[in-house]
Amino acid sequence: MTGTVHGVGLGPGDPELMSVRADRLVRGARNVAFFRKAGRRGQARGIVEGMLAPGAREIPMEYPVTTEIPLGDPRYNQLLSAFYAECTERLRALVQAGEDVVVLCEGDPFFYGSFMHLYTRLSGVVPVSVVPAITGMSAAWTATGAPVTWGDDVLCVLMGTLPEEELARRMADADALVVMKIGRNIDKIRRALATAGRFDAAWLVEYASMGGQSVMRLSEAGEKVTPYFSIIVVHGQGRRP
Repeated sequence: MTGTVHGVGLGPGDPELMSVRADRLVRGARNVAFFRKAGRRGQARGIVEGMLAPGAREIPMEYPVTTEIPLGDPRYNQLLSAFYAECTERLRALVQAGEDVVVLCEGDPFFYGSFMHLYTRLSGVVPVSVVPAITGMSAAWTATGAPVTWGDDVLCVLMGTLPEEELARRMADADALVVMKIGRNIDKIRRALATAGRFDAAWLVEYASMGGQSVMRLSEAGEKVTPYFSIIVVHGQGRRP
């Protein structure tokens, strides 16, 4: 018998925002895999604290590199490619031995998540199912207390790792904005927003839906260093009845 790999979206961080299907799969899992930085518990694992069945086998997958090497360095992709291949082989062996494996995924598995790299390697080799979830950006704009898009607004999702000129161009072209992967890119993002004329309308949301959630105007955030779980939101102001 062959098992199945389940990529389970856990949502933005609050366990109460998980889907019924995700909750059922997590609580019934015999094998639970999750990504984490070496030496850390892992955000996905923290979301399901107290939910795992007694005796469940935990399979941490520790990134070989996160921010230690620049994205443009050829070694970055080489290290991560080898890492994902190793993780894939580990899960494939379990599934082909008849075991189901639940892979915990922050947010939605198919939205900028690490699980996608496993999915492309496992799909067509062993059974794989995906459980969608609420994204972190949805929790972020909800935390601001205002709709992010109206009528015909165009929403643009940007990565803070993009070049500054491209960020500014896309920010100016879109009606509503979400900027992710902020971290050490915050100064570049501030400048791009100012160039696009969107800085004063930007909100900074940290740890959306999690403990320690913070919501403030970006213009009021000063020079503070934003944590990993930060998202910038600029609301659209489009057509309304």
